[in-house]
Amino acid sequence: MKSFLLLLLPLMPVHAKNRIPEAHANRIVEMALDGLNREFPNKPGNLLKSAEDAKTPRELTPVFFGHFDWHSSVHGHWALVRLMRLFPEAAWHGKVRAELAKKFTSVGLRKEARYLKENPSFERMYGWAWALRLGIELRALDDEQGKEWAKNYRPLEEIIVANARSYLPKLGWPIRCGFHPESSFALGQMMDWAEATGDGGLKSLVTLKAKDFYLKDVAYPVRYEPSGNDFFSPGLNEADLMRRVLSSDDYRVWLEKFFPDFDLGNLTTPVVVSDLTDGHLVHLVGLNFNRAWNFRGIAGALEGDPKTRLLKIADAHEKAGLEDIFRGDYAGDHWLGTFAVYLLTGAGEDAEK
Repeated sequence: MKSFLLLLLPLMPVHAKNRIPEAHANRIVEMALDGLNREFPNKPGNLLKSAEDAKTPRELTPVFFGHFDWHSSVHGHWALVRLMRLFPEAAWHGKVRAELAKKFTSVGLRKEARYLKENPSFERMYGWAWALRLGIELRALDDEQGKEWAKNYRPLEEIIVANARSYLPKLGWPIRCGFHPESSFALGQMMDWAEATGDGGLKSLVTLKAKDFYLKDVAYPVRYEPSGNDFFSPGLNEADLMRRVLSSDDYRVWLEKFFPDFDLGNLTTPVVVSDLTDGHLVHLVGLNFNRAWNFRGIAGALEGDPKTRLLKIADAHEKAGLEDIFRGDYAGDHWLGTFAVYLLTGAGEDAEK
């Protein structure tokens, strides 16, 4: 087989395009608003060190207490901010802005930052990743209120970055799984935040850690995915991270070794979800979205038949995800909209984010 590397273009970023239909945006906004202040049901991720720690979610984290768990609350806020920015004329724009204004206060966000400082392993690293993605989005708001929100949010960003700088040098091996602890997705979000904010120190740390973890990986076992409750493809997350940290030429060499002969095995076929009301099985809807955004990111480095093939596979996964996103219940509704927004608005695909 002719090496697909010969068909690669110079590794230039793909321009992020908003492909989300307004009707879908309207539905996702409704889903996100529904969970914004819904404190229960809730799955707390805090460690109880004493009886004093047995508090309600709102008492522990007064901003991000909804959406079933802390990380889902964070990325639910992210989805609302991003859609508000991309649909400034939407009928719901004013309502969303008013609700977010109640949340992004200096007092509330400083309490969130203090909690993360006092509990440095809390939401490590999936929640950290989405919190930094939210920081990127807040910085992209160009109105006075948005600038105030971004300023209020910075203490939380600073604590997360400090926690990451402390933790990453101690993490000796990558975490390879299809759900929250998986490490390459978080490293990718940290890299994007470092690029967006000009934090060269964090960028260098993430680059070194990514290379240490993944540079020698070859012949990824594409027939071992998925597991039964994945919402991530750890293999594709890794490939999407490495395009961020390697030069064009180095990435081309690495990618061919990682997927020899461009054999993608089970990664090419969208997954079927047997029960959209099961909180674990519904993860697979998110997996379809995650695969699609990774395929699009990787396709940005390709040309010719490989690029066309990856985009076709991405389209099939996107279609499967969108067919399921509005057919479940709160088990999926509290977070799936965010994955759809990430995919359909091109978040993470290029330097502009």
